[in-house]
Amino acid sequence: MTTATTTATAPTTKATAWTQAAPPPAPASRRWIWLAAWPVTAVFILSNAATPLYVLWQRDIGFSRGTLTIVFASYIAGLIGSLLVSGVASDRIGRKPVLIPALALAAIACVIFATASSVAALITARLLSGIAVGAVVSAGMAAVADVAGPARRRLAALLASSAMVLGAGLGPLLAGVLSETLPAPTVTVFLAETVLLALAFAVVVRMPLPRPAEGPGRRTGGSWVRLPKVPRGAGGRLLAGAAAFAPGLTATSFVLSLGPSLLSGLLGTTSRAMAGGMAFAMFLTSTAVQFAVRRLRVRTILLAASVSTAVSMAALIGAVRTSSVVLLAAAAIVAGAGQGMGQLGGLSLLNSTVPAGRLAEANAALNVSGYLPAGLLPVAAGYLSDAVGLTSGATTFGVALIGLAAAGGLVIAKGRGSAGTTGSA
Repeated sequence: MTTATTTATAPTTKATAWTQAAPPPAPASRRWIWLAAWPVTAVFILSNAATPLYVLWQRDIGFSRGTLTIVFASYIAGLIGSLLVSGVASDRIGRKPVLIPALALAAIACVIFATASSVAALITARLLSGIAVGAVVSAGMAAVADVAGPARRRLAALLASSAMVLGAGLGPLLAGVLSETLPAPTVTVFLAETVLLALAFAVVVRMPLPRPAEGPGRRTGGSWVRLPKVPRGAGGRLLAGAAAFAPGLTATSFVLSLGPSLLSGLLGTTSRAMAGGMAFAMFLTSTAVQFAVRRLRVRTILLAASVSTAVSMAALIGAVRTSSVVLLAAAAIVAGAGQGMGQLGGLSLLNSTVPAGRLAEANAALNVSGYLPAGLLPVAAGYLSDAVGLTSGATTFGVALIGLAAAGGLVIAKGRGSAGTTGSA
């Protein structure tokens, strides 16, 4: 009798969980897919808003290119630290309890940026920004997939990835333009960003996201702080995605951290609007290319990402050796294409195979694999540039990343069981 009762209860519990996790009915569900991507965009605007302003802080505070890359890398340190816990926490306790504190930390970072008068303040603000971004790339991007539902996983991957790179590009564009046209150049953009974060907070509070229910693939045991993983059988797909995403992200990170220095020091251009515009063009390309290639096979997208990253670094080497603004802009744009395709391909692979109950942790794993080299290699290039000159440092970085992109392309080409057969959107 007890066994029969237990058996009868289980389907009811499962049905209830499915009802709670279902996306809102049409047409509201489609509207919410787009709205759910807004917090990702808002936080990523902050992630790169400081890029055109570093030359001002360097002038006012006084620090080297090596120190500048340390300030930049503190963001990645915060991001990776956040990824060690935010993906697991999001899958266990829900997306909102992770996203709301992340938005609060982003707002605090805005206040510190706006009042910064020391390198320590910049590092603190960048660290908090990284923590917020780490929570958003795991919980926020998974929230988009939750709202979209199982039938729209490819659309969710496209919108979440596009929201990320669009925000990353809008930040430096806003900072560059506002700092050139309005008073208080290192303050105004962060006041505007605080308003955008408040709007994102309103979206998160109202977003139709339930607390996580028991379901296929959901892990409830183990440490809360750990290196994020993917479920058994998905490791090959994670490797294939990381092989393209990591070099592409590293290329765009170099442009963000040292691009303004290249423009102002090597190429003789001091316009903050130009620095912000170059970063925006890079990420606008990253956004556009994802919509352009969305119907291609995932393997093709990943291979194209590797090729784009290698080509962008060849253009970078040419730019620093010929003092060409045109080649530097081309390097940034093609780097954006490489990151965008690598990111879309990696997310598509994970969204197509990883259960919803493990998706935030899987997203975190992909981003850890990308942000580690994206933090370490530009820092090394910055200090190398201080020691041997910007031309030699940038050239060495470009050659190293070409090799990394080529190795990633080989991994993707040979990994027939990993990236293989995912079709068009």
